[in-house]
Amino acid sequence: MTDPAPAPWYGRTHWRILAALVVGLVYGVVAALAGWSEFTADWITPWGTIFLRLLLLIAVPLVLGSLITGVASLADLRRLSRIGSRTIAIYLATTFVALVIGLALVNSIQPGASIPEDVRTRLQEQYESDVEDRQATAAEVAERSPLQPLVDMVPDNALFAATRNREMLSVVFLAFLLGVALLRLPRAQAQPLLDLFSSLNASIIKIVEMILVVAPVGVFALIAGTITTVSGDDPANVAQIIGALGLYSLTVLAGLLLHAGVTYPTLLALFTRIGPVTFFRGISQAQLVAFSTSSSAATLPVTMRAAERNLGVSEEVASFVLPLGATINMDGTAVYMAVAAVFIAQTLGIPLDFAAQATIVFTALLASIGTAAVPSAGLVMLIIVLEAIGVPSEGLALILGVDRLLDMCRTATNVTGDAAVAAAITAGERSAPPGGPAGAAGGAGGGA
Repeated sequence: MTDPAPAPWYGRTHWRILAALVVGLVYGVVAALAGWSEFTADWITPWGTIFLRLLLLIAVPLVLGSLITGVASLADLRRLSRIGSRTIAIYLATTFVALVIGLALVNSIQPGASIPEDVRTRLQEQYESDVEDRQATAAEVAERSPLQPLVDMVPDNALFAATRNREMLSVVFLAFLLGVALLRLPRAQAQPLLDLFSSLNASIIKIVEMILVVAPVGVFALIAGTITTVSGDDPANVAQIIGALGLYSLTVLAGLLLHAGVTYPTLLALFTRIGPVTFFRGISQAQLVAFSTSSSAATLPVTMRAAERNLGVSEEVASFVLPLGATINMDGTAVYMAVAAVFIAQTLGIPLDFAAQATIVFTALLASIGTAAVPSAGLVMLIIVLEAIGVPSEGLALILGVDRLLDMCRTATNVTGDAAVAAAITAGERSAPPGGPAGAAGGAGGGA
């Protein structure tokens, strides 16, 4: 039997999503010029909200089904320990590199020196109420015990944890615990529950395919809503904000591009046989969804589908590494926090010595791991970083105007990192003897 002919390029989902993104940008500018912001908010934006909710709707059952079956399929705890330790080590390493890249760029470019005093004052006044809300949330986080994230990871109510996307780390813990329990049970006892979660996982993947059919509509609505929200009825507002914060925005974008374009291809070259073109083509659909939704959690179903189908990531690795990455791997957020913290300090005329910048690395590394995989959650963690280095958190007002647009870019970077690490872990597992130690770190595995 011959394989069905591939769909023409214009019929592929990622091209349709990209086209919808461009059309959404154009519509947003036109809507701002024509004064259609209210119409867009009433009749266009809700379709984007529905699309985002559909993705979030399946995030928890996907993590439960995929992670439980993935852990239980690893055959022994030594292999699980090996995959888990390598995954966390690589995630932490790439996040550290992201922070170093952000600090190197912001110290070299000095974007804070380009902000005039009058623009600084106007931005602080314009976003004063938003800053107060973020400060209140950050104060609650800062007052917690250093071990509180560990406490929060262990839910006291399984059903409650499974109904909240913001408690994704608790869901991961619950799924991991149940998967290990099934792994240690006799196969005959574990099989009925494994079949149930395997069926759940297959059903969710099918729902993902159904949702992707309407993805272009959702992406169009999300982008159009974002543009009209930022600009109001005057696109000059966007140009004015970006003009004042242009160098800061370019610094963040340069850091994200450098990390995605150098760090991840280097990781792939060290561990796999996947070339950069193959990798970025394979993950492009997930990147576009991440860009439009600004949520790693919402993009998770698409990321898993793209990694398995296009990058050759094994199902068991994808089921473990990608949900974990959506929870703790925030490389794009790390670049942003490093650049934003130093930029605000530069703008306010506060010098930061080596010790202060080392504090940024340490604090941002921990904060990025605990950042919720939802839009703009990094802003709350940025306040904690600012307080740690003695920079007034009111300075957050300086970057709020462009944060929504940059959030879309850093989420796409986060998702790209998740996929790169999953590909590296898969290659390492293929080259490792069963139940034995992992292959040499620099060895090329059997890539996609």
